[in-house]
Amino acid sequence: MDLNDVRLNFNKDSLFLLNLFVAFIMFGIALDLKKADFINLLKNPKPAFAGIFSQFILLPLLTLAILYTVNPHPGLALGMILVAVCPGGNMSNFFSLLAGGNLALSIGLTAFSSTVSVFTTPLGFFFWGSLYPPSQTYLRSIALNPAEMFVSILFILITPLLLGILFSYFFPKIANKLKKPIRYFSLALLVVFIIGALSANWKYFLNYIHILFGLVFLMNAAGLFGGYFFAKILKLPIADRRTIAIETGIQNSGLGLALVFGFFDGLGSMALICAWWGIWHLISGWLLSTYWNYRSKKESPTTA
Repeated sequence: MDLNDVRLNFNKDSLFLLNLFVAFIMFGIALDLKKADFINLLKNPKPAFAGIFSQFILLPLLTLAILYTVNPHPGLALGMILVAVCPGGNMSNFFSLLAGGNLALSIGLTAFSSTVSVFTTPLGFFFWGSLYPPSQTYLRSIALNPAEMFVSILFILITPLLLGILFSYFFPKIANKLKKPIRYFSLALLVVFIIGALSANWKYFLNYIHILFGLVFLMNAAGLFGGYFFAKILKLPIADRRTIAIETGIQNSGLGLALVFGFFDGLGSMALICAWWGIWHLISGWLLSTYWNYRSKKESPTTA
């Protein structure tokens, strides 16, 4: 079966649950946000610039390089581009802490990317998608309206983000007790949901896992190591390099999955990329941050 014909087993109730889980994740992230997180970015412009550039420019560029080199199916390419323009994932802060990174920088970058994603995700998707001819042709056939995607992201991400900030402001003690349980519980719900979605479409997953694994592995590795070496070129401290690597390689693929089913009629090729990314980046992020944690304990960070 051609990937164009793959439509996953996914109904309106499933889409509602997925949107709810993504919104719950954003609410949990917002409970941990403070004005100081944004001020910290302004006070430390060099690592902030490196992180923002790495996530919004470098990752999409590296993704395009992979697409031109491997030349995958246009639907898979669109899925990769969509993941590349999503904001940072909520586990990036935990991985940064485990890796001995700059936690304040990580929180600030996650807050910034999540806040501006209402603009950067739809605009970035159409811009970077137009630079890869096979995807450009595919985008024309879909006739997707960027304004509709903007409104959807506004409700899925920005509304719960604002609600979380307001809740944290008016009920700081409760928010402080809830933020960690909500973060891990919401992530667990999303992971269980993705695994359930994959199991319901197991035959498609088995048919294409060899392609999915290779593409997601290459893109994720490019993000992690591209971010690290870009920060190294700028001569940033080890802690900042690790954080920027993680912020570049850990993406909110749950949002991407929600957008695929909301705007692309559950296009299987795009959905499979987003779903597998949601599993793989947790594995790679944990492995890399655990390795860096081990290195930090064994030797001086300046030699890492």
